[in-house]
Amino acid sequence: MQIEDVLLRLEKSKFRRRFHLTDADKAYVYHKGMVTVQRHAEDFINKRLAPTYLENDGKQTPMKGHPVFLAQHATACCCRGCLAKWHHIPPYREMTVQEREYVVHLLMAWIEKQMGDYQPPVLEYEQMSLDL
Repeated sequence: MQIEDVLLRLEKSKFRRRFHLTDADKAYVYHKGMVTVQRHAEDFINKRLAPTYLENDGKQTPMKGHPVFLAQHATACCCRGCLAKWHHIPPYREMTVQEREYVVHLLMAWIEKQMGDYQPPVLEYEQMSLDL
């Protein structure tokens, strides 16, 4: 299934579609850059989702604090139970490299879609002209 098709299917879920990046999240992504945010996503997935045994599965992904966390909830990549239900990635085994790449790609597609044509607000001092 194509990423866009998955995103459309997820948008039909009342729970999943309630997640959106805040202005602060968008500013974070804008200033850090998509490459850095993708590295964060890879790290979170490798440490919090991919291992065989997860001590706190179902509770390992915060609801706020990083754009990737919001993306995980919006895309049902927040725990192994949601991965099994929505993406048919079985629990109780280590995720494959291909599964990890799929999840990261899906997270980044959701973040990119949320970013749209975001531009950070222009600060007042940036609007002022210097009259010397």
